Amino acid sequence: MTASQPNLVLFAFSWQLPLSLAVPLGTAGAVVALLVIVGKIPLSYNVRNLVVRWRTTLLTALAFTLVISLQTVMLGFVNGMYQLTDESGQPGNVIVLSDGAVDELVSNLGFSDLNDIDHHPGVLRDEREQPLASREVYLVVNQPLSAAPGQQQRRRFTQVRGIEDPLLATRVHGLELYPGGTWFSEAGVQAVPGAWGDEQQQAIQAVLGEGVAGQMGQDRGKPQLEVGDLFELGPRKWVVVGIMRSAGSTFGSEIWSKRALVGPMFGKGAYSSIVLRTQDAKTAQQVSDDLTKNFKKAALQAQPETVYFSKLSETNRQFSTAIVFVAIVMAVGGVFGVMNTMFAAISGRTKDIGLLRVIGFARWQILISFFLESLTISLAGGLLGCALGFLANGWTATSIVSGGQGGGGKFVVLELVIGADTLFAGLLLALAMGAIGGLLPAISAMRLKPLESLR
Repeated sequence: MTASQPNLVLFAFSWQLPLSLAVPLGTAGAVVALLVIVGKIPLSYNVRNLVVRWRTTLLTALAFTLVISLQTVMLGFVNGMYQLTDESGQPGNVIVLSDGAVDELVSNLGFSDLNDIDHHPGVLRDEREQPLASREVYLVVNQPLSAAPGQQQRRRFTQVRGIEDPLLATRVHGLELYPGGTWFSEAGVQAVPGAWGDEQQQAIQAVLGEGVAGQMGQDRGKPQLEVGDLFELGPRKWVVVGIMRSAGSTFGSEIWSKRALVGPMFGKGAYSSIVLRTQDAKTAQQVSDDLTKNFKKAALQAQPETVYFSKLSETNRQFSTAIVFVAIVMAVGGVFGVMNTMFAAISGRTKDIGLLRVIGFARWQILISFFLESLTISLAGGLLGCALGFLANGWTATSIVSGGQGGGGKFVVLELVIGADTLFAGLLLALAMGAIGGLLPAISAMRLKPLESLR
């Protein structure tokens, strides 16, 4: 977990259960457990009633299961979004955009503007004394998808990154290919005989991120596109020459190819960005500040790559707010469901309550007895909900990350991340719902007078 990503445990607690309630609930749970152990609560009576009323118990528990499973999956989605933005940037990298641009999509750097940037003090060099600087163009292409006869034409926004030197870019971004693949050649094209019935044509060589390779593979009924597969994008045919190890980063949703080909093809002759490799995060910040304030040839906006991707987390916060709202609505429904069930149980068991009082159980023992029933139902439903939600761990989903400032954002393929902290937060939410929903009915049961109950 990086410094830019909020602690997921605290994030979950901040809206699922106030920290001020966690300690009292934990203390109350310990007290109840102690009372049960020493035999001060009619536990066997509670167990028998839960079994006899199994249909009502099951329906109530399933309501908790639905709430917790949905909440767990939604929080796993947000966790995956945070992980994606946190792991996309290299701590020592500096991304340079045109002045005022908040995203690569709207950035335009002239060729003459970049002559001195990669030679700036602090930029690392390779064995040939060439600066580790990758000049890139970033594009979003509207890609038509095949549709069955009679169905509406579907489209996908496909991200394309034009690269000058792929070997240099992979060192800057810290990416590599899966075995069996290669980077595109100097020409960026290769002859593909027999493609779509043509005798021979020049297809653009493409290196695909894992996410987009899986998406495009599903269009053809296979797990992902492989080296040698062909696809259409824009006015040309493309051939896959490699798959990047890029899971968990925004680059997994991109197609990399030769900049001199894809830039003019999609109407962008200028560069979008130049990414510089420096020694460490401290140097990256110094280089960013110096380029932004003191570069004379053009107005630039330079920032550490980690900062750039952290700013794309605005979408994550919007999803978090939506999850808070949905969880509150579902939790309120769950609380009223528990109240309804427990009040119905009390109305049908008034004589039982009176008998328990006559044989010596005190009011507080009746209170804890019914309160414990509510917690048991919520715990069972919460555990099942967490188990079902955990099945979604590792599922893929598509979304968009954006800084929320009109920059367009990036379309990404992400994996849902459901860890122990998410499951623990879901279980606490279930117990909180059970505690709130069971408290009033338990107080009502406690206040029943024994003689009146036996009439």
